[in-house]
Amino acid sequence: MINGKKVMVVMPAYRAAKTVTQTWNALPRDIVDYGLLVDDASPDDTAAIARSLGIRVHVHEVNRGYGGNQKTCYTEALKTDADIVVMVHPDYQYEPRLVTAMAAMIESGVYDAVIGSRILGGKARAGGMPLLKYIANRCLTAFQNVMLGAKLSEYHTGYRAFSRKLLQDVKWQACSDDFVFDNEMLAQIILQNHRLGEISVPTKYFDDASSINFRRSAVYGLGVLRVSVMGRLRKWGLHVDRSLG
Repeated sequence: MINGKKVMVVMPAYRAAKTVTQTWNALPRDIVDYGLLVDDASPDDTAAIARSLGIRVHVHEVNRGYGGNQKTCYTEALKTDADIVVMVHPDYQYEPRLVTAMAAMIESGVYDAVIGSRILGGKARAGGMPLLKYIANRCLTAFQNVMLGAKLSEYHTGYRAFSRKLLQDVKWQACSDDFVFDNEMLAQIILQNHRLGEISVPTKYFDDASSINFRRSAVYGLGVLRVSVMGRLRKWGLHVDRSLG
């Protein structure tokens, strides 16, 4: 708990057998009340290893995609009495110890959502972010800031914390089951004027960290452009995309 507020960590997992132990052991267990790993039909031992660590595990019988995995994470989280929900990727790419800081920003009542930015600290490239990925991140972020009227340092981080009320208010169920889920949900948060904060987080790129191939990255990039344009239309009062609430 943090000042009486219960904290839950949810981990959307796929092929995380080599990194889930390291991620779980690095979490600040003194403030984490609940842990849940949703295994998206991994062909490895992700679920078995998570269970051996004492983590509650939910397994998809068929792969539902990254967005579909998160939908299960938040559905299950809202069945508990958790006040704060933090999504941590079990691939150990983001620093788990910063869960405390992110949850505290929610608990303070200042923010409804907090994202961990790899860009704020200026160390993304030093942490191993590929140059093309970095350039795409900066270009897409700049475009989205213009379209959505925001000033975020990045939209593409998978490290996020939410208040219970935000998860009850945002229509994340209408978002994509694919990787663009994160972008659609963040656009909803901005368009609904929820209080959104950022914190600098270091990131690590290594062989066992999850990544998507060029084709999937291109599909994601096109999806981000669509979200941005649809978000601008929504700001003009034109409700033409169900995924934005």
